[in-house]
Amino acid sequence: MTRDKATVDDLTLMEIKLEVAYEMGLAEKIRKYGWGGLSAKETGRLGGLITQRIRKMKKTEESEAQKKEA
Repeated sequence: MTRDKATVDDLTLMEIKLEVAYEMGLAEKIRKYGWGGLSAKETGRLGGLITQRIRKMKKTEESEAQKKEA
């Protein structure tokens, strides 16, 4: 049995990515050096926080959809 993988559109993903990077204090470093200027540790942390944000967003959308159906 496979799980359906819901996708996040590119624009939303970029908005989340930039928002999380800003919250981590990496905005200036990204402006100066680009995304390639981040260390592996920073990139991993950024990816983890983005994943958490997307999961939370999807869970909220699902609960709102269930409320509308009820």
